[in-house]
Amino acid sequence: MARPECIKHWQEIQGADDSRYPGSAELMSIGSPFGRSFGLKRIGIHHEVLPPGRRTSWPHAEKTEEEFAYVIEGTPDVWLDGHLHRLAPGDGVGFATGTGLAHTFINNTETDVRLLVVGECFRADNQVIYPLHPARNAAIGSQYWSDAPQDPLGPHDGLPDKLRQSNGPF
Repeated sequence: MARPECIKHWQEIQGADDSRYPGSAELMSIGSPFGRSFGLKRIGIHHEVLPPGRRTSWPHAEKTEEEFAYVIEGTPDVWLDGHLHRLAPGDGVGFATGTGLAHTFINNTETDVRLLVVGECFRADNQVIYPLHPARNAAIGSQYWSDAPQDPLGPHDGLPDKLRQSNGPF
């Protein structure tokens, strides 16, 4: 009997290695969109491969969308408001709505990191803030979270070590 469509391996649905922000040459993580593949409408579920020297996104915070990330493999850093925290397999990180906690996951190691990321699908009432990318905030128009709570940012610039050392692309 053939496997039903509700069963997928992450490698079957993995997207191309071309995820980047508009106007940026920086490659981000490589995703396998389980939720979309299964036709789920309310939750997004992604398996993310984060190669050495990359990050999952530009540091950002969401107004109304909840998110959770679980480390399957590797030891990434999570960037939280300018501070790095090393993670290990089995660690989970949750982002509640409305906190303004800006975040991204960075791979400063020499091996791939694998993450399981779960969150709400696109919400029309959601807004986002990119505390280190004012041009991105301007570009997203009404999706910009202009009144987000903001704690002072710590000393880390949000870049993977390899990207900073190579002086680009940003």
